[in-house]
Amino acid sequence: MTLKKINSRSPSSNSIESMHKFAELYTKRTNTFFCFDPSISAIVINGLAHYKEKYGVPLCPCRNYYHEEAEIDLNYWICPCIAMRERKECHCKLFLTSEDEYSSSNQKIDINIIYENL
Repeated sequence: MTLKKINSRSPSSNSIESMHKFAELYTKRTNTFFCFDPSISAIVINGLAHYKEKYGVPLCPCRNYYHEEAEIDLNYWICPCIAMRERKECHCKLFLTSEDEYSSSNQKIDINIIYENL
């Protein structure tokens, strides 16, 4: 799976730390796990931080949007997205069930890995 960086402007440390905390709490609450490759999780968390900073909500960074503001109004792709909330299907591979082939056994991710993948 290849993830693209959203743009060259990095999100603030406050946004990154907020999304880091959210991701770790959400894995525990839903009994899901991060990807076995922590750089995948880090890039997704950075993307969420970017959108949280830009729009005030963590829009899914793994999708291409024709009109981001319209997608926010629909509320489908705001993390955790509807697919994740209803079926535990995270298309970004951020929140994985233990049965997923990309799943690790980790519900924590070192924040330094997130910063290394800006």
